[in-house]
Amino acid sequence: MDLSFSPEELAFQQEVREWVGANLPVDISEKVLGGGKVTKSDLKRWHKILFEKGWVAPAWPEEYGGTGWSAVQKYIFAEELTRAGAPELLGFSLKMVGPVIFTYGSEEQKAQHLPGILNGDVWWCQGYSEPGSGSDLASLKTKAVSDGDDYIINGTKIWTTGAHEADWIFCLVRTDDSGKKQEGISFLLFPMDLPGIEVSPIITIGGEHSVNQVFFTDVRVPKANRIGEENMGWTYAKFLLVNERNGIAQVGGKKRQLSRIKNLAATSEMAGGLLAEAPSYRQKITDAEIALMALEYSELRFLSGQKLDHAPGTEANMMKVAATQLQQTLSELFIEVAGYYGMPYDGFQDLTGSNEPSVIPDGAQGAMADHLYGRAATIYGGSNEIQRDVMAKVLLSI
Repeated sequence: MDLSFSPEELAFQQEVREWVGANLPVDISEKVLGGGKVTKSDLKRWHKILFEKGWVAPAWPEEYGGTGWSAVQKYIFAEELTRAGAPELLGFSLKMVGPVIFTYGSEEQKAQHLPGILNGDVWWCQGYSEPGSGSDLASLKTKAVSDGDDYIINGTKIWTTGAHEADWIFCLVRTDDSGKKQEGISFLLFPMDLPGIEVSPIITIGGEHSVNQVFFTDVRVPKANRIGEENMGWTYAKFLLVNERNGIAQVGGKKRQLSRIKNLAATSEMAGGLLAEAPSYRQKITDAEIALMALEYSELRFLSGQKLDHAPGTEANMMKVAATQLQQTLSELFIEVAGYYGMPYDGFQDLTGSNEPSVIPDGAQGAMADHLYGRAATIYGGSNEIQRDVMAKVLLSI
């Protein structure tokens, strides 16, 4: 296993670092590095800059607008973006539905949707989970009944992130009840402004509006909007989830957060000295650093295997579990170092309409919001319990 970068890869790293430093808007990077809230307009502005450079979709094939980079170059690029304080772009479009469309979609679907995904003009949301159908996604009940050239959709989706801002949704629907539950699902694409679609906001425990419940009442969708074959949606859904889990590690972002925590601990006074000098807290920081190093080397080992064309195994499942557990650990450390200054957070101020200035000291912004939102990390993208079951079946052949 070779974990070192070649001279060419180091030169590429320098090129990316210089370009990002010169083109990433300062106001956006300051928000990200300071724990502030990044808006939709911020994301679209940065998306356009990357698109014009040709770097917005490194993982896509060149024929559809990708860069043609190696797996290591993609890793370097992602690391440099997080190091500089670049916000993560909307994953539903570029990392999820985009690859499904260019892999399984028709030529007409590719021509219709890929340009808007690449240039950032069209935002997407994901219609997967339902009340009672989370980890057991195949039990979903939202139904699509055939009616000539259309489907008539009735049902509901929940925890739909960004549905209130999305232009389109990719949605799993049940088109057949007769066989195994996985065999009667289809994958549809349709705009969010169709008659019969209602988006109901869900205010999270962090006081923010990011997720929603979406209701479908006699929504008419052309069958031409279906990806691939009818009743084959489970295959496309599993393909999408692998892409989602591969992007969850976010080692660079975790390095950035750990650095913020350590800097705060070095200035946070407590009885008897600084928090950073307390043996118990130093042990927690050390444990987090070890876990982060293990996660990074796991990702590098995965990249090294890709260099040698090794077939992928359960790496995505493993990194999903390790990364989300570490994410929650870091958020707990962040709360601990912020103390009672970590209790107020932007979401609460937005919810109450407060016009008072924030009392959160520099460096501690977002501590509570990160912690509260991050409780869902071990659930979304396939719960960690399910990931462990998958790994056990593959690795232990049970």
